[in-house]
Amino acid sequence: MSAPRTPSPPDTARPTAPRKLLGRLSLPERNFVADALRTETVGGVLLLFAALAALIWTNAPALHSSYESVSQFHLGPGALGLDLSVQHWAADGLLAVFFFVAGIELKRELVAGDLRAALAAALPVVAALCGMAAPALVYTLTNVIGGGSLAGWAVPTATDIAFALAVLAVIGTALPSALRAFLLTLAVVDDLFAILIIAVFFTSDLNFAALGGAAVGLGVFWVLLRRGVRGWYVYVPLALVNWALMYNSGVHATIAGVAMGLMLRCHRHEGEQHSPGERIGHLVRPLSAGLAVPLFALFSAGVTVSSRALGDVFTQPETLGVVLGLVIGKVVGIFGGTWLTARFTRASLSEDLAWPDVFAVASLAGIGFTVSLLIGELAFDGDGALADEVKAAVLCGSLISAVLATTLLKIRNSKYRALCAVEERDDDSDGIPDIYEQDDPAYHLRMADIYERKAAEHRRIAETRSRTP
Repeated sequence: MSAPRTPSPPDTARPTAPRKLLGRLSLPERNFVADALRTETVGGVLLLFAALAALIWTNAPALHSSYESVSQFHLGPGALGLDLSVQHWAADGLLAVFFFVAGIELKRELVAGDLRAALAAALPVVAALCGMAAPALVYTLTNVIGGGSLAGWAVPTATDIAFALAVLAVIGTALPSALRAFLLTLAVVDDLFAILIIAVFFTSDLNFAALGGAAVGLGVFWVLLRRGVRGWYVYVPLALVNWALMYNSGVHATIAGVAMGLMLRCHRHEGEQHSPGERIGHLVRPLSAGLAVPLFALFSAGVTVSSRALGDVFTQPETLGVVLGLVIGKVVGIFGGTWLTARFTRASLSEDLAWPDVFAVASLAGIGFTVSLLIGELAFDGDGALADEVKAAVLCGSLISAVLATTLLKIRNSKYRALCAVEERDDDSDGIPDIYEQDDPAYHLRMADIYERKAAEHRRIAETRSRTP
């Protein structure tokens, strides 16, 4: 009987690697991304259920009228200009919470995350810009050729991070943290530009008095934060006032949410375990992912589905442009932007990944649900029938992108699992993955001791077996 092989000690040579695109994250960034994605993934699964519930509710003959009654039921103080339907409250009120969290995440990325360095920020910013420009161009070309309306050019530009991560959760893909972080950061930057699009292109009939009041309210919010005033009973009423003023100004009310999110401090002072932005984001993110976004989906995804309606999606230029923008435009834009970054800078793709991985993630970004539905409602506000058809197109495009991404990710799933196993390995059981301790001399002393003890155990077993008849 052969003796067990004695493990060799780890190689301590650590050559300096060039800057890599989608390389391994720092440990703090990895932990933050893991926590954020867990919440977003759960929220994404709830979002899937809410969308399915909306489709069943509105397409069941016995339930359709009740869906219309509930979604169009009005409530709120009319004297303040807030006598809104339930559907309107979901789109303008609940999504403000979603954009508030997006503002916090963007601020954190800018001051403490990977976007604080210009070189690191270049990739997701370029990819996000290209991933918005290409779908808009595809939509525009489709409608110029087909003679359709150009009003919906912005509909396919958005990426729904919660829905995309829900797809990952359902198919069980062990996507490496670098690709997950790329998708998360890409979606955050995407959300910022989507907010700018809403503010610039879908704002009309400004009420300057209300807009001025909102500006003053946001200023008060900023001053209180800078003076260190604490207490939810101060900020929650002030946030509601700012939201109401922004809504009445004619600017989309979600702008108030992202503005207040960007004002929060996301860097830590000496002695702080968490910054205010991290602490508040941790508290509000479950509310956003678990309640606000699913309820928005419940009252926005209720479109009538029939063979004729689905046929119209692929024959009308407006709806076909949305589908092609999400399925083709997003992939071409994000993959092309990433490739151009690698081609015209000194960076190169991480050796652990291949370009098909980037292509798969780019196809996953074609799931444009929440913000795409919102922009569709704004773009075709005066044409309810076309607005519903565009919603159906968003659902079809997102579904096609999800199926395409699932297929591509499944092909590479075994490779992803191997990468994740390396990232999670912790031989010295100190709670820190070994891959993050390779530059720590103390780590190598601990590992040398572990390997010496293992070698001694193997020698003892071999000696025992050699004396056994």
